[in-house]
Formats: sequence, C-alpha cells, structure tokens
Amino acid sequence: MVPEAVWRAQREAHEQRVDAWTTGHLARRSRGEAHPVEDFLFTYYPHRPAHLRRWSGGLEVALEGAPPLPPVPDRVRRTAAATVELLDRMAARRPHLGCFGLHEWAMVHRSDQHGVRHGDHPLRLGAAGTDAVVEAMPVRCSHFDAFRFFAPSAVPLNQLQPTADSRLELEQPGCLHATMDLYKHAFRLSPWVPSLLVADCFALARRVRVLDMRASPYDFTSLGLVPVQVETPQGRAEYAAAQAAFATEAVPLRARLRDAAALVSA
Repeated sequence: MVPEAVWRAQREAHEQRVDAWTTGHLARRSRGEAHPVEDFLFTYYPHRPAHLRRWSGGLEVALEGAPPLPPVPDRVRRTAAATVELLDRMAARRPHLGCFGLHEWAMVHRSDQHGVRHGDHPLRLGAAGTDAVVEAMPVRCSHFDAFRFFAPSAVPLNQLQPTADSRLELEQPGCLHATMDLYKHAFRLSPWVPSLLVADCFALARRVRVLDMRASPYDFTSLGLVPVQVETPQGRAEYAAAQAAFATEAVPLRARLRDAAALVSA
C-alpha cells in the first residue's frame, strides 16, 4: 500500500514531466502550427496530452485513499496478450540495421515539393536527387505502419511487402518505428500499466523521432536538426550506430512493458 502523500508526490512529478513535453505542442496547436518532431507523437498516435498526463500506479500498486482501478475489460486483456506475443517475438530477433531510414524518402518518391508531408521544409537534395537515392539504394522497410505511407512508385522497390497481418513475422528491434511503437503498446493498456512506464516509452520515442527526422530527406536545419546524410557512406554509418544504440536502450524498456502487459492479460 503506497501512502497517499507518496503517490500524490509521484503524480505531481509525472504531471510536471509530461507538461514539459506538451506545453509547446498545445500552444502550436492553438495557432494551427506543427513541428515534425515535437508534435508527431500527438498526431500519429491517438493518445491525447491530457491522457498522457493522467497518473496511475498500475495493477500491482495499491494507493492509500484512492479508488481502485476498474476491472480490465476483455478487449484490453486481448490487446495485452497480443502485445506480449509481439514483444516476445521481437526480443528473440537480432536488430536489423540496414534500412538507413529510407522509409521517409520512399514516402516522397516521385512527388513534387507540394506533395510531400512536410511541405514547409525543402527536400535537401531536391525532388530529383531524392528520387535518385531511393532508386539507387536497397529499400528494406519491415514496418507496416511506415510502409503503408510509401508513394505508389516506391512500393515495388521495397524488398519486403509488410502487411498488418505480418507484424509477428517482420517486426524487428532495430526498427525505429517499432521502438517508437513501445509507446503505443503502453498507452493502449492504460491505466492498468504504470504511468511511469508509459512516460518512459514516450521519452524514448521522442528521441527516436529526432533521429528519424534528421535522417529524412527534408532540410530541418531551421529547427536545429543537423542532417544525417544517409545518401553517403559516412551518414549511413552514423545512422546505423544511432539505430543500434536505440535498439540496445529499448531492451530493458521492452522487458518492462512485456511484464506489465502479461500482468494485464492474466
């Protein structure tokens, strides 16, 4: 049983941590602006800032003076069981580090500047230069939720053809999007997993997104993002090293999430 004074202090610390991530996003949203890094996790994933801010100790923690958590719905138990299976499959695989973030490049293949996702920022190599990179380098994206945004012309260039049904066979721990998705898997099980775990997954996803955009075809130097030039051998080496570091960092977080999901699914 956690004393009320303790869990209230924990809740306040959690709220302050989340507010540091959300204040700028909420201000930009009120102005109709968007930031490709800071706002992505709130637009790509259906978990609102107010939901991220909510605090819970999870199933294993009883809070003195607080109402108990509601029973776990069957649909959440099924989601938790599926999450355990996916994370176990990923943990058994070696990270693949040869994709070099080309999913973002494939999304704008044969598109003019007005057809790209971040049209306020120019393509570093221009449209023709971007197309040339996609067509010259092996494209190997294993993540369906990235692949489904490929430009039609880039779809046949991918060495894999992931689908929603092939996640268990293709998801691998070196994938940046698979690492960011730890946040998705965590918040889907809220409030029955600890809010600290959800926030830790968000924090990692936020840093991964920075690399994702630095390695993209866009010029984000106006936002202070130094490009990782994956079109060069040096850039690919830099990307792979950062990708490997994130894969290593995600191991204990994935294990924590796996154990929390197993508890929810029981």
